[in-house]
Amino acid sequence: MTRRVAVVGGGSSGLACIKCCLDEGLEPVCYESSDDLGGLWRFKENPESDRASIYHSVIINTSKEMMCFSDFPIPAHFPNYMHNSLIMDYFRMYADNFRLTKHIRFNTRVLQVKQRSDFSHSGQWDVETENKDGKKERHVFDAVMICIGHHCNPNMPLQDFPGIDTFTGKYFHSRDYKTPEEWRNKKAVVIGIGNSGGDIAVELSRVTKQVGKSGDTVVVNNIITDFRLFSQHPTVNDDLPNRILSGTIQVKPNIRRFQGSSVEFDDGSVVEDVDLVVFATGYTFSFPFLSSHVISVSENKTSLYKYVFPPELQRPTLAIIGLVQPLGAIMPISEIQARWATRVFKGCTKLPSVDSMMKDIECKKQKMAQRYVTSSRHTIQVDYISYMDEIAEQVGVRPNILKLLLTDPRLGWNVVFGPCTPYQYRLRGPGKWAGARQAILTQWERVVHPMQTRPCNDPKPRRSLMWPIILSAAAVGLAAYVNRSSLPEFLQDPTILLDKIKASLPAQ
Repeated sequence: MTRRVAVVGGGSSGLACIKCCLDEGLEPVCYESSDDLGGLWRFKENPESDRASIYHSVIINTSKEMMCFSDFPIPAHFPNYMHNSLIMDYFRMYADNFRLTKHIRFNTRVLQVKQRSDFSHSGQWDVETENKDGKKERHVFDAVMICIGHHCNPNMPLQDFPGIDTFTGKYFHSRDYKTPEEWRNKKAVVIGIGNSGGDIAVELSRVTKQVGKSGDTVVVNNIITDFRLFSQHPTVNDDLPNRILSGTIQVKPNIRRFQGSSVEFDDGSVVEDVDLVVFATGYTFSFPFLSSHVISVSENKTSLYKYVFPPELQRPTLAIIGLVQPLGAIMPISEIQARWATRVFKGCTKLPSVDSMMKDIECKKQKMAQRYVTSSRHTIQVDYISYMDEIAEQVGVRPNILKLLLTDPRLGWNVVFGPCTPYQYRLRGPGKWAGARQAILTQWERVVHPMQTRPCNDPKPRRSLMWPIILSAAAVGLAAYVNRSSLPEFLQDPTILLDKIKASLPAQ
């Protein structure tokens, strides 16, 4: 019988999960509480309860070649950094191309996900849902993939701001911010200088009233001022440095107190007549439909093997997809997590022992503590390339660089020295895509395409294989150096080296 998989959430992670289930011959049923797909990236003027929400002007800070799904390149004419409306267009193209929408049950909320009484044997789950008419249903699934993200529950640390109850202006979380027009000629303070805080501060700085000596100024509060370099998730905003340099954004230390319409900072400075305070203070994540003995969340921390699998379940039939904060795009990360999870569900890939998984979890926590300041923001951080490689290793799709350089120097050159685009994880192994090579070789053409204002008839330079050949030889030399402990064996019998090279070549 075909295994049935419940997918909770119809955002980018949910769409990837549906497709990966179909690729592996599983039967997905996706439950989406709203009336449309897209999750975080679907703009709505009025935020819905318990749902991620963005403001009108949001543009993704990762380029299209780095954020796309690995077997579906974003159209060449799309800009390299896309507005949220174009991201939604891309998601709809993806869903239409792979016929994903028919597997989504819109306007259906998941109330409970519970292990069945025979879970230790079957690994099955009871899933209770409720539609928009209030009708409740129970379903049995062989596995569950949770894709609700981590931008649903706004973090409002009001207890850390004395006098906030006396504030006479308006304050709200960044998820409730939509456009700057309402605050034209007003005074604003933005608390937090992450990506949302930086974006909102820049946008408000173009319309807000004068604060201080000159210019239209937004005051940005750092929250944390005594951190070391690289100890926080970086803020990516091209305009922010210019706005600070021009004085239109002032960076302040921590807030000491609110008093009426005034805000006093730790350096003793005071801003009077403040109309708006935006709390860009992040989010907390939780799984209200899951029992705490299945997944426990405390202080925005939970224990998941490689951020995907609860390590102590008797059967590995529950996967959390997209619960990471990457230094890069979430879409290809969620996709490769889903590729791994569906292989585990099928039994094609095995998880290690509980002890091994717990050691891996503890090791990651220690590295996190050493690298980042203690904060609810820094509990699910991952580095894009190293994490993608780590999960790709589990699936069996991590590219074999040496083999590529030996058998296809041009492709190997592009993989080694080009951007680490998601297509390279479709070159081999389960889910191999025939178009991956061409997608890699043409990725720069798609980058340049939207910036071309007129056709160029200049003759194209002749391609030379000289450099790929030189680099391939260098790679072989490097491989020999890395394996230098066995060099005497090669020197005594060169056929051993030839046999090793032949073993890495494609079978005839």
